[in-house]
Amino acid sequence: MLNRKHLLGIEDLSRDEILEILDTADSLQEVSTRPIKKVPTLRGKTIINLFFEASTRTRTSFEIAAKRLSADVVNVSQSTSSVSKGETLIDTAKTLDAMAADCVVIRHFASGAPHTLAKLTKASIINAGDGAHEHPTQALLDAFTIRQRKGRLNDLRVAIIGDIAHSRVARSNLHLLTKFGAHVWLCSTPTLMPASVEKIICENRQFIHLTNSMEEAVHGADVIMMLRIQFERMNESFFPTEREYFRYFGLDRERVEQAKPDVIIMHPGPMNRGVEIATDVADGPYSVILDQVSAGVGVRMAILYLLLGA
Repeated sequence: MLNRKHLLGIEDLSRDEILEILDTADSLQEVSTRPIKKVPTLRGKTIINLFFEASTRTRTSFEIAAKRLSADVVNVSQSTSSVSKGETLIDTAKTLDAMAADCVVIRHFASGAPHTLAKLTKASIINAGDGAHEHPTQALLDAFTIRQRKGRLNDLRVAIIGDIAHSRVARSNLHLLTKFGAHVWLCSTPTLMPASVEKIICENRQFIHLTNSMEEAVHGADVIMMLRIQFERMNESFFPTEREYFRYFGLDRERVEQAKPDVIIMHPGPMNRGVEIATDVADGPYSVILDQVSAGVGVRMAILYLLLGA
C-alpha cells in the first residue's frame, strides 16, 4: 500500500511509489478483460467524484475504476451542487465529511483546491486536476502507456509541445519523467511558455530543454506528447490565428518523420484537430491516444486500491 492518505501531486511522490502504482495497474488491467469486470476489493467504500470543471475521460474512468472495484460512487458537478448557490469549498468539504465519504476525487479550477480539501476532511483526496497546477493521474497513465510501449521510462527523449503555460498535464509529466531520467524537450511559442517552469528546470537542468522550434523538439524523439490549446483559460491573444499556430507548432506527418521510426504520439485529450495535431496523425499508426484512455481505468483502479484497499 502507499504510505500516504492522499494523492495530491506527482512532485512529492517518490520513484518507488510511482512504480508501485504502475505495477499495481499492470495487474489490475486484467480485470477489464473479464466477462464480469468486477472484483470485491472496495466493497462498502463510498467514493465521491466532485468535479467543478467539465470532464469526460477523467470523471468517467474514475467512475468505472471505482465500480470495477465494487465501490459505491456518487458524481457531483458544480451545476448540480450548492456551489451554484454560493456555498464555499470549505462548507462543501464539511458537508461531505459529515456524510462519511471514504474518498473524494476533486477537479477544481483553482490551483491548490485539493490540498485545501485534504486539510478539512477525514476522507482520502485525489487530485483530478487543479487549475494549471497538476494532474497527477494523467501523468501516471501517460507513464504507464510509455512503459508498456517502450519498456522503460529512463533514457527516453520526450517532446512535450503546445500550451505549456496553461497545462497541468505538462507540469505533472515534467515532475514524473525527470524523476526517471527521461530527457524532456518543452516546445511552444514564447507566449505560451510560462516563467514558472524555470523553477522545475533549475532543479532538473540536465533533463529539461526549452525550444521554440518544432523541428528541434521532435528530432529523434521517442515520444511526442501534444497538448491542447486551452482557449477557456485565455483572456488575451497568445498567437495570431489557429492556422498560423498549426503552421509552426502543429504535428503533421512531415514532422513525425523526423522522430525515431518507433515514435509514439500521445495527447491527453480532448483534441483540437487541425490546431495542435493533424487528423491523420491523431488516427495514424504511431498514435497511442486511445491506449492512454484504456490505461486511465487501470491506473485509477490502482490508485483507489492502494489508498483505500488496506
